[in-house]
Amino acid sequence: MSGVAMYASVKTGGTDEMIMQHVPLVKRIAYHLLNRLPDSVQVEDLIQAGMLGLLEAVKQYDATQGASFDTYAGIRIRGAMIDEIRRSDWTPRSVHKKARMVTEAIRTLEAKNGYEAKDSEVAEHLGISLEEYHHILLDSSSCRMFSVEELAQAGDHYLEEVTQQGQQPIEDISRGGFQQALAKAITELPERERLVISLYYDDELNLREIGEVLNISESRVCQISTQAILRLRSRLADWLIAEQ
Repeated sequence: MSGVAMYASVKTGGTDEMIMQHVPLVKRIAYHLLNRLPDSVQVEDLIQAGMLGLLEAVKQYDATQGASFDTYAGIRIRGAMIDEIRRSDWTPRSVHKKARMVTEAIRTLEAKNGYEAKDSEVAEHLGISLEEYHHILLDSSSCRMFSVEELAQAGDHYLEEVTQQGQQPIEDISRGGFQQALAKAITELPERERLVISLYYDDELNLREIGEVLNISESRVCQISTQAILRLRSRLADWLIAEQ
């Protein structure tokens, strides 16, 4: 459905005001996502997709389900932007393939050894140099499929379906299932990876700012962030397979 058609379908007494109040939220999420995307992605495209997500949120929001509108709208806005990125995927297949290899290597090593797989161990397992491994991480950092937002999205349609069926409040669901598993996996990341994720998603710092805080280069921040996401994918593999 186009933005105009969707707007017409949801336009009621307080809709205009609600939409205008949340335009800044759409822009904030768009610029936050833009910080980790290639230059080929235009913020205007993200904002347009986000506005469609906002309109969808206004149309479907049910206050009786317990979640605030801001929380619900944020999920739908972010999801709409990620869908737009997915539709125009610029990443070569070779990058996806290598990133999947890293994910599987991390999963295998951690299952075998019972502790966090280190950079050098993953590189050795793959039969490549540490420099080449770090290069793979840099290449994968621009790959939209490895964002925490998309990991979290794996449970989105489930949340929406249960909400529509009136089976359980959204906040109850978010405390269980995939969202709980994701939250737990993040807390169990190696300290530096967990810190980078926290600074990016909680404090909303960009990669350059995180580098300044940790006194490391922006490219190193990028490597750490990507390795954290690949580690999360390896630890949440069963959930992600179940959602496909």
